[in-house]
This record gives sequence, C-alpha cells and structure tokens, in this order.
Amino acid sequence: MNLDSTAQPKPPQGAVMEKPRKNNMIWLSVAIVVASLILSIGGVACILLMRGLILSDRFIDGNLAANTREVSVSDIVDKVSPSVVSIVTNGRSQSLFGDTRQTRAAGTGIIISKDGYILTNKHVVSNAQSVTIVASDGSIYDSVSLIGTDPLNDLAYLKIKNVNNLTPASIGNSSTARVGQSVIAIGNALGQYQNTVSKGIISGKGRVVSAGNSNGEEQESLTDMIQTDTAINSGNSGGPLINYSGQVVGINTAVASGAEGIGFSIPINAAKGTIKQVLAGKGVQRAYLGVNYTDITPELAKHYNLPSKYGAYVARGRSDSASVTADSPAAKAGLQDKDIITKVNGAELGPQGNLSSALGQYQPGDSINLTVIRGGRTIVIKVTLAAYREYVGS
Repeated sequence: MNLDSTAQPKPPQGAVMEKPRKNNMIWLSVAIVVASLILSIGGVACILLMRGLILSDRFIDGNLAANTREVSVSDIVDKVSPSVVSIVTNGRSQSLFGDTRQTRAAGTGIIISKDGYILTNKHVVSNAQSVTIVASDGSIYDSVSLIGTDPLNDLAYLKIKNVNNLTPASIGNSSTARVGQSVIAIGNALGQYQNTVSKGIISGKGRVVSAGNSNGEEQESLTDMIQTDTAINSGNSGGPLINYSGQVVGINTAVASGAEGIGFSIPINAAKGTIKQVLAGKGVQRAYLGVNYTDITPELAKHYNLPSKYGAYVARGRSDSASVTADSPAAKAGLQDKDIITKVNGAELGPQGNLSSALGQYQPGDSINLTVIRGGRTIVIKVTLAAYREYVGS
C-alpha cells in the first residue's frame, strides 16, 4: 500500500511476510552504491562487508553515551578503520545481445570476527565468481568464500580463510539512533579511495526505498532504512555508518538518484540475528514468524481510527495470501487476521524499527513476546520463531 502527500490512504491490505515491501510511505528511486571498475553493464557491483558484533549483557548504548562528551572524529576513525575492508569482485555479465563480458567491481565490507567473517550487501556479491578483500593495512586476501545471504535484508556473509588476527567492529543499536545524531561513514569511495571518511547526521528513519543499479533497473525493495546526509559514493556500498562512540549502527547501501545528501543505510539491528547464526557456524538462517502485514503510520491510524499510531497490521497479502501462514510459528501461537502487533519483547514498533527489523535481531528457536491489540484489548502472545528455509546459507 502506498501513501503520498495528496492521496487518500487506502485500507490496510497486508504485505509480504517479513519482507521489504511497499507500504504507506513515499517511495524514492535510489541507486545501489556500487563502483563498477571495468566493463560492467547492468552487473551487480559491490560488496558490503560489515564487521563486528558485540553482544553482551553489559552493552553500552553508544548513541546515548556519545552525546555526553566531545569526540574527535580522527579518534573514531583510528578505532574503526582496521575493521573496514575494501572488496573487489570479478564476474561475468551478459548483454541484451547475448554476448558475455568480464566484469570487475568494488565495494566495502565490515569485519565481524577475528577469524575472518565479513558482512556485506547481497547485491555486491550476487554475480561474483571470485572475491578479493583488501584490509586497511594493505593486506590482500584472495581465499574468500561466500557463506550465505539474507535477501530480505540485502545482506551477505563472506569468510576469509586461514586468518585469526583481524579486528572486529563494535556493533551498536540502531533502534536508539536518533534523527539529528552525528554519524560517520567509511568506505572504498569510487572503488579507488580506500577507507574514505565522511561525516553528517541521521536525516530520517523508517524510510522505504526502491533500490536499483546505475542503469535504473529496480533490483529490490528495502524498508525501515536509515536516511543520512553523510556523503556516500559509488564503492561505499556495504561500509559502516558509525555513531560517535565508534559503533556500527547501519550498513551503507544506496543513494537517491539525482539528489545530493540523501543516502540510505540498513539498520544494524536487522542483521544481528543472522550475524549470531553465522558466528555460531550455522550458516545464514533468518528467524521466521509467518504473517502478512502492513506497517501502520499515524496517517493510517487517524484515517481508519486504529487504536495504535504504529505497529504491524496483520492482513491478507496482495495476492490474497493468508494473513497468517498455516503451520507457521504465528499460527501455532494463535495470531489472527486484523491483529495489530505493537511491541516485540517490550520494544515498540514504529520509527525506531518495524516488525521485520525487530525480528531480524533474533534467531530461529528464540521465544519472543508479542504485544497485540485484538478487538480493543491488549494481550501478550508468546511465539517461538522458526527458520525461514529459503534464506539458509547458500
């Protein structure tokens, strides 16, 4: 369902199960941030690699801590740069006339473990036949394998073989990142300038974008994106968006076509569940609930007199698919058509993160409590998440 500033909102129709999709937000045409170096026509280009997840009960929220003191950007860059890598891919693409051409492209990645796991965008490695990783100290790694992908969030995981001395990045909390907060981007700008640094602010949250390559071809839809005015250039795709405590809060992914100062990052919370799976040696498995839903906005809530300004409205999909998938975790837990999910484990859905991003923090097998409004009453439903098999590592 789409809304713009002039159209009247339409009744919630439901959307694709935990999948980036159109909803009631203004769509922007954006270009995936890819640096094609040689002969790439329509080829997917660059790899985003994200490095570092710190999952601790003593986690310090850097979005809040950074505001209490002056921080040197140089100090932050010195801390984070060793965790940022450049990616070069080699592959083949086929033209409209059937001829095959060699392609070479570049992007950015983030280290998430000492022993060589790297997080990046799926679109970076989709057509890659080989991947080379260049560390910030100039070390070159050619022995790199693809562990798996999460297409719902445009994520991919790579592994450098036979290393154990890399510097993982520190992972922050994208749900508490605030509009107006200062952030830094580091990336392989234009595929030529390794670890280029730029700074700006978070301009918005919860954006919906239609992402495509430099030829204007739509490749995917992404929801719940962080908007930033930090300079994001071709080749930055997959690089970190960092708060002033040196923590990764986003994965730089796209820029708006024909505009300046409008870039988009995937919130890091959407990747936390699959990062845990990868680091545990389980491949890429996304936690699965099993509902079709539409994101509620204040405009929809007002127009249809809904009891909550934000949340996930459970409803049939556009193809008339069931609102609750049979035999899914949602069905087994008793979720119903027209339920409104407002919280996941006590965390409210809304500008700070939608249902898809909230579920992205968990692993298959995790039990979560969903706060649900049903028939004017608020209830709590316990659900045990399963693995969505389409997204198990390739």
